[in-house]
Amino acid sequence: MKEQEYINDLKEIKDIMNRSSRFLSLSGLSGISAGICALIGAYFAYDILFNIGYDRNFIGEKKINALVLIGVLTLVAAIVSALYFTLNEAKKNNQKLWDLQAKRLLINLFIPLATGGILTLSLVEKGFIGLAAPLTLIFYGLALVNASKYTNSELRGLGILEIILGLLASQFIGYGLWFWIVGFGFLHIAYGCYMHFNTKK
Repeated sequence: MKEQEYINDLKEIKDIMNRSSRFLSLSGLSGISAGICALIGAYFAYDILFNIGYDRNFIGEKKINALVLIGVLTLVAAIVSALYFTLNEAKKNNQKLWDLQAKRLLINLFIPLATGGILTLSLVEKGFIGLAAPLTLIFYGLALVNASKYTNSELRGLGILEIILGLLASQFIGYGLWFWIVGFGFLHIAYGCYMHFNTKK
């Protein structure tokens, strides 16, 4: 009986240490909302690329600017919705939204994310628009893997899938939008659903 009590005490200590070293208020709904935002953004990008005249070998400056604007707006919408659901989850778990763990998470997320974003914009400006999808997926995946040390470990799996998808996209230049739809849209929704229904108690 005492042995079982010791085991329970050790589990409780492990849980406390885990909560103190990881940011565990990421909501599954955050992933779902980010995925939906990505799909909406992809719809408008598709409209520009295919319905308003599309030349696979040439994309004018106006279209590039429009696509960049769509990407920025989609990112902002995804971040705002993710923050909203994460804030609700933090309140439910009696956890601060901004603490040492959250700071570590964001730092480790944004270093590879910012690096990939700057590199991608630089290459797009030079005309290498076909590399945008592979690079953004790969660097986003690296960011998730890097940040997973400070939050839910499931984020690592999502990151690895994004990296694999980015590498595949590098072999099919010109079809980047479809890889974006899968990576930023459907994978986010699938991850969000998994987190929402498997962590719900």
